[in-house]
Amino acid sequence: MGSSSTSSAGLSTLLFIPCLLLLAAALADAATFTVTNQCSFTVWAAAVAGGGQKLDSGGQKLDPGATWTVTANPGTTGGRIWARTDCSFDASGKGHCKTGDCGGVLACTAYGVPPNTLAEFGLNQFSGLDFFDISLVDGFNVPMNFLPDSGSCTKGPHCAANVAAQCPSQLQAPGGCHNPCTVFKTDQYCCNSGSCGPTDYSRFFKNLCPEAYSYPKDDATSTFTCPSGTNYKVVFCPH
Repeated sequence: MGSSSTSSAGLSTLLFIPCLLLLAAALADAATFTVTNQCSFTVWAAAVAGGGQKLDSGGQKLDPGATWTVTANPGTTGGRIWARTDCSFDASGKGHCKTGDCGGVLACTAYGVPPNTLAEFGLNQFSGLDFFDISLVDGFNVPMNFLPDSGSCTKGPHCAANVAAQCPSQLQAPGGCHNPCTVFKTDQYCCNSGSCGPTDYSRFFKNLCPEAYSYPKDDATSTFTCPSGTNYKVVFCPH
């Protein structure tokens, strides 16, 4: 009896340890994104995951100085965060935004309409790394920083310039600055064939925000990595 009891206890322990390891691995893949509005005006932050997954409520009104914490639960593979501007919503959460609108709702489940500055991320991708960037491929509406907020990882992209104030006339949009793909819809700017290079318009964006994506193939200077499990902060209109 004593031997059988000891064996059962040992087996239970052996079964319990892998469960703990699996739980620890899953928790390590979770991440939080602290979204702060340092603009002098109200924005309506949005967060949408890819692949039908969900990031919290999908949207939040942020007055100047306000913060919203977005949780990416274990298993979330990626998504994007952006600011919407000049919005008006009724009590049911329906309305419209001048930039970044996501189907006329406060709680976004779809990506925003350009132009909008994007914080993009892929969690626990290759070699246990998160990949993240600021993208101007959908244009620009507010300045943004996207930085790690925990652990030993310290480097992330900045795009503090007011791109809209210097936007070429052909790309100007109410409340922002379009990317040329949105305006011209040609392979030269959209890279639909899978092969393209920088253009005069992409160089305009790159000169103002050297660490942000200026066209779809702008990987070399625009992609950042941190170990999986890192938390992040997204700041609109960084000082």
